[in-house]
Amino acid sequence: MTNTHTLNQVERACTQLHQQGHTVTFTAVADLTGLGRSTLYRDPTIRAVIDQHRHRSTAAGTITGLTDEIATLHAAIDTLADKVRRHDEQLRRLKTPKN
Repeated sequence: MTNTHTLNQVERACTQLHQQGHTVTFTAVADLTGLGRSTLYRDPTIRAVIDQHRHRSTAAGTITGLTDEIATLHAAIDTLADKVRRHDEQLRRLKTPKN
């Protein structure tokens, strides 16, 4: 599960790289945040954020770039929806009276 602090760190690192004209890569983000690359790759939400920034810097304004951004956002939404469904199911189990 992605915590807000880590997600904000990654978001700031991507923005910083982009503003400084550097390529957004998993290695660069790992160097700036101090997080391991495997952590960045494994977490679907973090991976989606980095992929979004990577596509934004390489294909900004093109149809292909926009399509890639939409696909990345769609994947992040699906991941979030899965988490919400899982948490909803956990809450239902907690509320169900046991005989």
